[in-house]
Amino acid sequence: MHWTYETGLPSVDGMTLTSASPPDHDTRPRAGSGAYRRTVVALVAAAVATFAQLWSVQPILPAIAEGFGASASQAALSVSLATGGLAGFTLVWSGAADRFGRARVIGASLLAATVLGCLTPFAAELWPLLALRALQGAALGGVPAAAVAYLSEEIHPADAARATGLYIAGNPLGGMGGRLLAGFAADLGGWQWGIAANTLLALAALAVFALVLPRRPREPRPSAAGGAPAGTAAAGSTASPPGAPAAAGMGGRLRAALTTRGLPALYAQALLLMGAFMTVYNLLGFRLTAEPFGLSQAAASLLFLSYTAGMLGSAVAGAATARWGGYAVLTTATALMAAGLGGMFTTALPGLLAALLVMTFGFFCAHATASAWVGARAVAGRAQAMAVYTLAYYLGSSLFGWLGGLVYDTVGWGGAVVFALGLCAAAALAGLRLRRPE
Repeated sequence: MHWTYETGLPSVDGMTLTSASPPDHDTRPRAGSGAYRRTVVALVAAAVATFAQLWSVQPILPAIAEGFGASASQAALSVSLATGGLAGFTLVWSGAADRFGRARVIGASLLAATVLGCLTPFAAELWPLLALRALQGAALGGVPAAAVAYLSEEIHPADAARATGLYIAGNPLGGMGGRLLAGFAADLGGWQWGIAANTLLALAALAVFALVLPRRPREPRPSAAGGAPAGTAAAGSTASPPGAPAAAGMGGRLRAALTTRGLPALYAQALLLMGAFMTVYNLLGFRLTAEPFGLSQAAASLLFLSYTAGMLGSAVAGAATARWGGYAVLTTATALMAAGLGGMFTTALPGLLAALLVMTFGFFCAHATASAWVGARAVAGRAQAMAVYTLAYYLGSSLFGWLGGLVYDTVGWGGAVVFALGLCAAAALAGLRLRRPE
């Protein structure tokens, strides 16, 4: 069994499960329509606001460590606690999205996080900064918990994967823009300016989301089967993937998200690959501002331009999966990520940049493939499945990002790279389960 990007429906032995009604009867927006463009622009703006704030401290961790007299692993907690807060509240936000509507939850999530962002630059000690970052991460959890499910329900099944890829491309756009903005602002006025600049960016993106998102007569609500909008039966399909348990209520939808075949292996990809990715990016500023590179804070932040490779990787993942299949793309992307990590031992700046580009492309290609695969397989409890995926993704960032900092404090950059390579190897082993889900 596998799944298809073209329809968003499960397929058994090459035969796609068909819907009860002809696809022509589906009135949801198609690619090229005004409603489709506005929906994608609004969700990309939400992604920019989310990830600019979430990662705003990452390029300025050396400045935070210096300002508070902290070690690399202690400063990295300002990232890990934010991503941990996001991970811990994704299921809470997904339940709220089922009850109040996904668009409302995305808007409320962004508003709460931006208000907390306004307070963060005034932290006078490390512990209030860490507390505010944890709360801000918890507030931001509503966007990734609801956005992919929203696109799966609001966009025509033939174009939902494309829209999802574009939304995920907004993740590195926000992450890269936020990091660059923070790095240059921090050079002017310290880490406080770096965070404040990203808060202003988030306010602008929130305004775009609120003004551009098309207004529906009513937002699709989950059916009793969970996750699918009533009347559409999960993107038009009347059948769940083989092995997908029937779901009734929040508990049933969560059980479906945890037990549907193939999904746990996809959650493992999020946990392990994000852990490897975050180990490198958390420590990159320390590596670049130390010898043999000795770059300034602003110059070091320029290497976050490598996130453009992540946007490319996210954007091409859908078409590549439609052509070669999810497992082939995921495996190749993981191998590319490991190859990029192998180049991180170099002491030549051009070589380090090239390795960073390869690693970033591979990671976001794998992430876009795995997250869209979750959305397609999880016909029962789709919102909860995406929330569990998001939980695994940010748990990997929080836990392994912090552990990578401890490795760096103990044995240096080389040890941290070996640690990240080990996480990639573990992800590849877990992915073997996806070759032929039983």
